Amino acid sequence: MPKSRLRKNRSRVSQAIEPTPLAVIKESPRWLAPLMVTAFLAGLFWIVIFYVSGTQYPIPNIGSWNMLVGFVFIGFGFTLATRWK
Repeated sequence: MPKSRLRKNRSRVSQAIEPTPLAVIKESPRWLAPLMVTAFLAGLFWIVIFYVSGTQYPIPNIGSWNMLVGFVFIGFGFTLATRWK
């Protein structure tokens, strides 16, 4: 039995090959990169101050929870980094 010819759907093929227009590609807001770097540095400095001060500062009454505060700043920086284009 002869095999029937397969038709190509041209609309699907042409949509898959077409590049996205430049107007569709979005850029990051101008405030995102400085805030991201600031969050990274704030977390880093928080943890460094905690270690250098002998676990007394930046907030004396919370003790080792200062580490968590520093990592929250760093985590916020990573969250912003995922949105950077």
